[in-house]
Amino acid sequence: MSSVTKNQVRPAEVGEALPQGMQEHTYPIMYEVEDAHWWYAGRRRIIRSFLARVCRNFQGRPRILDVGCGTGANLELLAEFGETEGVDISQEALAFCRERGFGNVRHGAAERLPHDDSTFDVVTALDVIEHLDDDLASLREMRRVLRPDGRVLLFVPAFMFLWGVQDDVSNHRRRYKLKELERVVERAGFEVERATYANITFFAPILLVRTFMRLARLRPPSEFKINVPAFNGVLGRVFGAERFWLSRLNFPFGVSALCVARRKD
Repeated sequence: MSSVTKNQVRPAEVGEALPQGMQEHTYPIMYEVEDAHWWYAGRRRIIRSFLARVCRNFQGRPRILDVGCGTGANLELLAEFGETEGVDISQEALAFCRERGFGNVRHGAAERLPHDDSTFDVVTALDVIEHLDDDLASLREMRRVLRPDGRVLLFVPAFMFLWGVQDDVSNHRRRYKLKELERVVERAGFEVERATYANITFFAPILLVRTFMRLARLRPPSEFKINVPAFNGVLGRVFGAERFWLSRLNFPFGVSALCVARRKD
């Protein structure tokens, strides 16, 4: 049973049968931009700071599984902290991972992971579960493959009123309020250790731009194509600097939400 309610599903497309995961044409775009684009770069800085704290719970190098590993940029980050594997529903995405030199990736769905029980110390799902019809089933699978006392690290888009073109092309099913995310994580058998919004810095500009694009009916193939490389470095550092604040406090709102939870036995 999914955590999705009628009010959570994007209103114009209730009942639409779309394939799970992103549209295939978005993977080449992702592969092209995710190393340098400010949003990916800033997110990696924030994820790195949370991973550093999570991995202190384990001796040695933990085994880490990245669910929905996409084209592999996150695997490069995760490899700094442990022995890393990836899984994704898209064969095209896995081909990009192998181009990056990651051979330890497998084809599989988040709701039925091709891994044994109690295999990993850490599971990450970075902008993944919002793609799924049954986010609860995928979280239960993540719990299954975690060892006792293992951790899951989730990053998801926040607030349905921020719905934009990228949600459509990525086949998102929902954007989360923080309480909704915590609720489904707890139902899956986890104890939430930390939950907060992220990307408060660009909340107002993104809200304004997406509202304007919706009213003007602008439909670029991907919002990541609206990209000014000259500003990527500055914007990425500004976004990534939120990690210093997030090490001390939780944000009351943001474009994304982040959750760290422990497998509860």
